[in-house]
Amino acid sequence: MSTRPADKLRTLVVGGAGFIGSHLVRLLSESGRREIVVLARSPTPRFALPERVRYVAGNAGDSQLLPSLLANCDEVVDLAYASVPKTSFDDPVKDVLDNLPASVTLLQQCAHFPIKRLLLVSSGGTVYGNACSLPINESHPTNPVSPYGITKLALEKYALMFHRLAGLPVVIVRPGNPYGPNQLGQLSQGFIGAALHAVLKRQDVAMFGQRGTVRDYLYIDDLASALLAALEHGEVGQIYNVGSGIGHDNLAVLEMLTEIVRNDGYVVKWRIHPDRHFDVAANVLNAARLTAISEWQPQIDLSRGLAMTWSWARRIEGAL
Repeated sequence: MSTRPADKLRTLVVGGAGFIGSHLVRLLSESGRREIVVLARSPTPRFALPERVRYVAGNAGDSQLLPSLLANCDEVVDLAYASVPKTSFDDPVKDVLDNLPASVTLLQQCAHFPIKRLLLVSSGGTVYGNACSLPINESHPTNPVSPYGITKLALEKYALMFHRLAGLPVVIVRPGNPYGPNQLGQLSQGFIGAALHAVLKRQDVAMFGQRGTVRDYLYIDDLASALLAALEHGEVGQIYNVGSGIGHDNLAVLEMLTEIVRNDGYVVKWRIHPDRHFDVAANVLNAARLTAISEWQPQIDLSRGLAMTWSWARRIEGAL
């Protein structure tokens, strides 16, 4: 990575207006970067952006637009993705067409410019598939069982190909299951977001299996700091897991949430459905590789993170 100080860096965040992007862009802004540009598909950003952050409405696959954004760019973060694991099953072909061409075009365009780092945000929660052992490290086999995970893994392979053939300075991160403010439960962005949405609407939370699945939940601020650590300290051509190393099943999450919401007059109810054949039973990530190069570690445990997320959800309850 360049030794240029942060206040000299220009950063392009593709797909930076969503759940993860809104938190990462804030952290990038606080780091003192000279310029931050957010490229996203929506005409306007869903969440408020920090001052001095420039928003550009457009498609990451627009080969006419990208050169003007990349010409004076030092760093690129690719967060763009048009689907979520649940919806990818509804139309696997659409999942490929909506995501693969745009991101491959971005990689191809970036290879034509002297950028110093490209951070590709993949998925530690889906690319590995059924775990051979827990926690999962980066050398674990990748056998995704969802269209979402397959497409994410394909993007990793393209990124590493451009690194090998064109010298593109790619760093790949595989996050676990993020949760926290700005995660909108009605968009199927994750179990915790969906559970909070159901509780606020006084509906049952859907749980598949007697205790549901085990996941590595990571508070969004911890994920944002991990992405910044990988951007600034990651070695090009390397892959880094981002997770807490601790697994919680769905029932454990709901039991924690029950204690948190009780004082506000809410009750957590759930309905158990049969197991789904496409759900991985357990996914817990070993992030020791990222910690070794950056000293990053998660700071917020699940109980505290759930309480903070509930507080946020209560404040914006009418918008959910």
